[in-house]
Amino acid sequence: MPRPPLLLLVLPLLAAQEPPPGPAAASAERRCFCQVTGHLDDCTCDIETLDAFNNYRVFPRLQTLLENDYFRYYKVNLKRKCPFWDVLSHCGIRDCAVEPCQSNKIPDGIKSAGYKYSQEANTSDQDCEEAERLGAVDESLSEKTVEAVRKWTQHDDSADSFCEVDDIQSPEAEYVDLLLNPERYTGYKGSDAWKIWNSIYEENCFKPQSVKRPLNPLASGRGENEGNMFYNWLEGLCVEKRAFYKLISGLHASINIHLSARYLLQDTWSKKQWGHNATEFQQRFDEILTQGEGPRRLKNLYFIYLIELRALSKVLPFFERPDFQLFTGDKDRDGEVKSLLLEILHLIKSFPLHFDENSFFAGSRREAAKLKEEFRLHFRNISRIMDCVGCIKCRLWGKLQTQGLGTALKILFSESQILSLPERGPSPSFHLTRQEIVALFNAFGRISTSVKELENFRNLLQTVQ
Repeated sequence: MPRPPLLLLVLPLLAAQEPPPGPAAASAERRCFCQVTGHLDDCTCDIETLDAFNNYRVFPRLQTLLENDYFRYYKVNLKRKCPFWDVLSHCGIRDCAVEPCQSNKIPDGIKSAGYKYSQEANTSDQDCEEAERLGAVDESLSEKTVEAVRKWTQHDDSADSFCEVDDIQSPEAEYVDLLLNPERYTGYKGSDAWKIWNSIYEENCFKPQSVKRPLNPLASGRGENEGNMFYNWLEGLCVEKRAFYKLISGLHASINIHLSARYLLQDTWSKKQWGHNATEFQQRFDEILTQGEGPRRLKNLYFIYLIELRALSKVLPFFERPDFQLFTGDKDRDGEVKSLLLEILHLIKSFPLHFDENSFFAGSRREAAKLKEEFRLHFRNISRIMDCVGCIKCRLWGKLQTQGLGTALKILFSESQILSLPERGPSPSFHLTRQEIVALFNAFGRISTSVKELENFRNLLQTVQ
């Protein structure tokens, strides 16, 4: 028997603990969530089904998975120069900083794995033969040529990538413990943050020259009528370009939910308190305060959830191969973590209302290839903008979440290669680096957390007087 919608399960519990909300309270909850219900555009799924599936089944298992060593350590270069404009690191509070891991705190298996994801991948005969062959050649190569070969290899590896990823072999790349550096409100806002999102929306989302109004939801002067005109225009776009905007909007909404849910409520010399800020949430998602934009942003959150959920269902064969390990050096624990990972992926695979990605790039072969490449390049450019974020902690989570979404897109457009994977050994057509795996699951963990937090904000707004 299917579970009832999440809201129906929550309301009786609230009624037993709190008096009925007054008119103002009902209005606050209704203005954020009244439109966030029913079927999603371009999808066959409804929001109530997604809430129940995520909050009761996926979210608790995923949080347990992400607490394990394999997924908590992410190697990243937070010192890369912004390629578009000069950046002065700026943050409102000291919690903007990121504390990198000391080398002796990182499991040996993770440090030795490098780009690879398992012990077998590190020590396979093919890798050894390749290393021996290249070792014999390298002695006769100049440093300039060696660097050129390295760049050629990176170019080949990124041919199907939707992100420009860090060179984790760079001396500036460091491991970060994601559990000790959580995503939360840091005080990073104003013109610097506006510039980041403005560049993403205005320069990288698809917009014909005939559309003069800003895509950036933070731009001033966007009235409700103008917003309605924009969404009417958006519906006229092809499904791929419409999806691109919804993905960016959904990611933006998810980040704003995290910042509202882990807001700095108290900061004194003796105490710091982080928690839910309902007022901040309303500023970002209330229908009236956002001139009609807020509920649409929340629906786009569910859209990106469905996209990443579908990617995880597609990549199951990659992780099911017998020789795949989530290698940290602790054999027993690694086996347990892989079992949990497969349990989650099989659960996701069982979801009955997955997004149908076959609607993407379904035109002629030439048109589809051109549009897919344009789609990929736009997203790669967005991944480069993350190096322009002035708040270092915001940069960390921005880079991770864009790499995770880019990995999901890579998976969706690699179905034939995944289905033809060999049972053992490396594949010449599809592989995921450890960085991509860590980013993929942590990025989905962020989206999953956002969906779960909507339940908490619903409850809070019902009690607001």
